[in-house]
Amino acid sequence: MCTWKPDQKPEPANEKALDFLAEFGFNFVRIPVDYRFLTKDYDYLHPDESIFRNIDQYIEACKTRSIHLSLNLHRAPGFCTNRSDLERHNLWRDELAQDAFVFLWETFACRYKNIPGELLRFDLINEPPAPKLFGMSRRKHAMLIRRTVAAIRAIDPCREITIDGLGGGYYAMPELADLGVTHSGRGYHPMPVSHHRATWWSGHSRSPAPKYPGLRWQRRRWDRAAIKDLYRPWRDVEERGVKIHIGEFGCFNQTPNDVATRWLRDLLSVYQEFGWGYAMWNFEGPSGIIDHGPPGAKLERMSGYCVDRTLLELLMEKRVSSPILKMNGGNCFMELEHPYQRINDCKQ
Repeated sequence: MCTWKPDQKPEPANEKALDFLAEFGFNFVRIPVDYRFLTKDYDYLHPDESIFRNIDQYIEACKTRSIHLSLNLHRAPGFCTNRSDLERHNLWRDELAQDAFVFLWETFACRYKNIPGELLRFDLINEPPAPKLFGMSRRKHAMLIRRTVAAIRAIDPCREITIDGLGGGYYAMPELADLGVTHSGRGYHPMPVSHHRATWWSGHSRSPAPKYPGLRWQRRRWDRAAIKDLYRPWRDVEERGVKIHIGEFGCFNQTPNDVATRWLRDLLSVYQEFGWGYAMWNFEGPSGIIDHGPPGAKLERMSGYCVDRTLLELLMEKRVSSPILKMNGGNCFMELEHPYQRINDCKQ
């Protein structure tokens, strides 16, 4: 439920994509949701019940393939990491938007309280901003997250819940280490490698040419050791009993394939060492394994798709057994970007 347009209904579950993921042993899908599918004219408290049937369909389709579904609010009432200026209200300042946010998650909790935690989790909001942006502070964020988690658990005490790190998913949240939820980070640094020529990234026009290892950016020389050091605050939170996973990572297809592959191999090897599961943004498109096509990549027809086989094999090689799922076997995570998000609003 991601690519929103006025008066357009979300598309049905992409069962072809789910079949591919199941065939190659992937068992986690995050579905990013734009709340505007559920409401009209900012009437937050009267959602369109017919839209929930699309989510029902995705849950059932994932269930039959033993795929765990993460339901994520990618655009919430009053905030989106991309084009938050489109919102009438501010999630971090306005009580109306906060009430709507909690109400929406209460609605999901009521509808899905009989779905086992092995099949479904709630990912409350995609990539909250850094403190001081949009009027957000760590205190305001923590208050809203605690309120929302309490509201969900009052209805569905066993629901698995994920919260994204601040600053676009990069800042760890020790202030919420006691909440009993999974903390979700990101895997895009160094940005000049992962976002080369990506026009939605504000630094793309002045960043150095992609190089790995050895890129110098933000006072670091980037190699595997630098990647590990980047996650030191997350490891500190993990030591307090918090489950960690990486909710997004990927490389835009303008980076030369040899550079991208060296970086991704080190990145995934770090997650493998830590035992962290991960979700790739995205499945199909310029940062995925389908129709990816960076300079120098070789694509191959597989299961009805044009696949970057080298990248696919790397993901399979670096799969991990992650504690965030109560499922057996190795867990390798994929981001299935379903068309529920406005095309010009979010990362493509």
